[in-house]
Amino acid sequence: MAYKNNILIAQGGGPTNVINQSLAGIMINEKKNNSNLIGSIHGVNGIVNNKFKFLNNVSQEDLKVIRNTPGAALGSTRDKPDKTYLLEIYNVLKKKNISKFYYIGGNDSSDSLKIISNFAKAKKYNLQCIHVPKTIDNDLVLNDHTPGFGSAAKYVAQLFSGINYDVKSLPGVYIGIVMGRHAGFLTASTSLLRNKKKDGPHLIFIPENPFELNSFLQNVKKIFLKYGRCVVAVSEGIQDKKKKLFVEKIKNTNEFDAHGNIQLSGSGILGDFLANQIKSKLNISRVRADTLGYSQRCFHGSASEVDQSEAFKIGLNAVNFSLKYKNSFSVGIKERKNFRKKYKAQYILNSLDAIAGKTKVMPRNFFDKKNFDVTKEFLDYCKPLIGNKFLETMSII
Repeated sequence: MAYKNNILIAQGGGPTNVINQSLAGIMINEKKNNSNLIGSIHGVNGIVNNKFKFLNNVSQEDLKVIRNTPGAALGSTRDKPDKTYLLEIYNVLKKKNISKFYYIGGNDSSDSLKIISNFAKAKKYNLQCIHVPKTIDNDLVLNDHTPGFGSAAKYVAQLFSGINYDVKSLPGVYIGIVMGRHAGFLTASTSLLRNKKKDGPHLIFIPENPFELNSFLQNVKKIFLKYGRCVVAVSEGIQDKKKKLFVEKIKNTNEFDAHGNIQLSGSGILGDFLANQIKSKLNISRVRADTLGYSQRCFHGSASEVDQSEAFKIGLNAVNFSLKYKNSFSVGIKERKNFRKKYKAQYILNSLDAIAGKTKVMPRNFFDKKNFDVTKEFLDYCKPLIGNKFLETMSII
């Protein structure tokens, strides 16, 4: 069978619960265009190592299973192309006559894609690079939110709701360390299922609000004396007034990825340190800390139907936009101005240069810095993303 063009698809960075919905959306729409679909195994790493999967023969039944499976179906990577890497990528793309490259990923993946796009331009190679967003951190600029965030937010909201009841049963202090390197959206989402003022999390610490250990201890003590318990949500990316990661102060050795990011997950060091500080300085014996880790982005029961639908549609729209617009770009979800209006996502096209490598943080009106808590505006913004049907079922608690 003769195909019209050769299309490459890859996935990069940390997977999400709905990343494969976007993959399916791209595949379905590109098949309609009679494209030859090639999947790179483990992102850009698969390109240089010539590891590809031909996707045209994936059945509709298998695609349904893939859509609803967490993790990156094609495999992922955190590799960042250097000059040698770029030349290898270019040679493979040229050899396979790739005309369009879809890269499903977050900040670092968009940055890698921009580098590849610019390299192709310099070589006068006709390659359209399309960034399809995903990240549970919700930190892509010019996007209202990103696919993957809604499901992760649903997970942490459910978890902290359950923890709230657990700590009521056996009073003490609980600390949950939540993913989020630069932005506190996910940590803030732990508040979404609170029904009463005395429900946890009682304190929320995010990267946008400078972290100070003595203030942290004073506020934990204040809440503990008031309620006889205290549930705390802490972002892994908390930092001091000088923007230095707090974990750097307490970690003996630091590990970095190819994009220069210090490793924050995979260790309980932050939670353990804060728990020990509370025990020793506040003389509270029952203190527990968890580092939530991978479960935030892959727990089967936490997929939001809104998130699933949007991730799929963003894949479909990536293809639609690519047919109308010949340059490289990033597909996205238009930012809302009024969070009280009935929620509806609008899909837009952003320039790759405007997105790549940039970080969105929580707006000031989303967080009450004085009381270490979210505002009603944040709740209005975030609740529709975890699903109205789900919220209705949880309202009986």
